[in-house]
Amino acid sequence: MTLTPAPENAGQALIVFDLDGTLLDTHVDLVESLNYTIAALDLEPVTYDDLTHLVGQGARVMIERACKLQGRPISSEELAPLVERFVAHYSANMPGHTEPYPGLVAAMDRLKASGYRLAVCTNKLEGLATSLLEKLGLTHYFDAITGGDTFEHRKPDARHLTGTIERAGGDVSRSVMIGDSINDIAVAKNAAVPSIAVPFGYSDVPVSSLDPDVIITHFDELTVELVEDLLRDSATKVAV
Repeated sequence: MTLTPAPENAGQALIVFDLDGTLLDTHVDLVESLNYTIAALDLEPVTYDDLTHLVGQGARVMIERACKLQGRPISSEELAPLVERFVAHYSANMPGHTEPYPGLVAAMDRLKASGYRLAVCTNKLEGLATSLLEKLGLTHYFDAITGGDTFEHRKPDARHLTGTIERAGGDVSRSVMIGDSINDIAVAKNAAVPSIAVPFGYSDVPVSSLDPDVIITHFDELTVELVEDLLRDSATKVAV
């Protein structure tokens, strides 16, 4: 494989990925665990189409939505053990059907070989995110993996992303956020970090309507040249 020569300061750059719907296609396993969970309430199974934009938003949100879809009010007292039931089932069955999106591993190899740091910033619980990536043999790619419970704040709060960048040894001015949903694009904007959107994840609206800086339809498009152009454009905007 012929590697693109890295820019002189490429080693200082950091690519931050969302997890569900960006790095990994997790929807089958999340919906299976959700249906296992709501079966405790004698509710009918839901489908991915029922919950597309909520997959990846966390177990609590999905459980609440599934109950609402079926007209079943749920109290905070009922919700806590249901979340525990979901997490236990999901943990016991991972990685299940989950797999990286096409071209992801090659893209990460390409970026790492050119001196870039990589990180994960997800609203999934940190322990679940780390365990899933471990079972898929992917943790060695990342300088930091943070979840919705890592800090006091979570996406789209800028502090989730800036905290992830700090943990990965990166610099906000040389970082890029890649994601599939409004939380990812919003956290990038809130942190003044350029964003790349992917359209194959779990957004309930076209990602173009979220106004990311760049949209890629396949990870083959995630190149050193693209990242450097994006960082250069971002620096120019700041300078102006």
